[in-house]
Amino acid sequence: MKEAFLVDEKSGKKYDLWEPRWCSEEKSPLSFSKTDGITPQSIKNSARSIWRYERAFPCRIPNPVSLGEGCTPLVPFRYRGTKALFKLEWFSPTGSFKDRGASVMMSFLKQQDIQEVVEDSSGNGGAAIAAYGAAAGISVNIVAPSNASPPKIAQIKSYGAKIHLIPGTRENTEQAALEMAKNIFYASHNWHPFFLQGTKTLGYELWEDLGFNAPDNIIIPTGAGSNVLGCYMAFMELLEAKQILKLPKIFVVQPKNCCPIVACWRDGMGALESLTFTKTIAEGTAIKKPIRLTKILDILKKTNGGGLAVTEDEILKATLDLSKNGFFVEPTCASAAVGLGKLRAKNLIGSDETTVVVLTGSGLKSSDFFTKNVELKL
Repeated sequence: MKEAFLVDEKSGKKYDLWEPRWCSEEKSPLSFSKTDGITPQSIKNSARSIWRYERAFPCRIPNPVSLGEGCTPLVPFRYRGTKALFKLEWFSPTGSFKDRGASVMMSFLKQQDIQEVVEDSSGNGGAAIAAYGAAAGISVNIVAPSNASPPKIAQIKSYGAKIHLIPGTRENTEQAALEMAKNIFYASHNWHPFFLQGTKTLGYELWEDLGFNAPDNIIIPTGAGSNVLGCYMAFMELLEAKQILKLPKIFVVQPKNCCPIVACWRDGMGALESLTFTKTIAEGTAIKKPIRLTKILDILKKTNGGGLAVTEDEILKATLDLSKNGFFVEPTCASAAVGLGKLRAKNLIGSDETTVVVLTGSGLKSSDFFTKNVELKL
């Protein structure tokens, strides 16, 4: 395995892989130099987790911190008349897809001998890092909005992490975490490049699930975009390794109340200046300015995908409708199911195509939502 190095995504400046950092000196996001894709023969079949794809990572991690994340079900389902494959990411240990990124990132930080970390999160990211921090023996501080979902906060506390609740916006939470990061390593699931190496495994897993083929379309509920970035990375590596013939189209779905990616996709970057944000039940995607926004927009363009914004009522109905069909998911990811129907209605996906809908988090994360709405709406 050829060891990679870190690269400033804006300036191109290089950094040593083993230097403990989460951003460049200019405060820009970091990514890795080119990593090679893998072949079916490269898969570690003895590992029933994301670590079966460890040869796709930028460096060797001999003692991974794993709780059995990944290898989640891919279930054929016809939703409101449209054929799809539902990827059930809540089957991972903490109930969301973010276990993929947390496993790889915390494994690397343990190898760097990091003893304590801080992370800002509205819930799922914090739960994943708290769990994998506990497994790694790393002390974890989670800075969360004071209005975050109580079940998510309880879950984070159960892993032994220290919770710091901050009033105000999600951006206030990030600033509080950055202040703490002056003395504690910032293990941000939005910033750290190794987190995306974990979400990259979703793409590799879909490739293996589909008999070592790429799907035609992937529909992803999107906030900061780690699944979008990870999937694109995986399929680009596979394309360059001649393991697939073409990239899948990637579509992002966001709540209309907070849809910076969709707005910029539709109207250009200037849309951010006039965009207003209000509270959404899809709280996990309520990110006003994703750190890698321009990169996500570039991915949508390169894959011939796109973006859709959906209403609160559509998200609510889809959440309850999915549960009536056996899929108990949080509202954040139910938006992707709404997107499936809209994309089919617009003929942006074909009825005979292989379309994957990524359902990212368990309904148990939003038990307060269900308590409030089930009797009223079902």
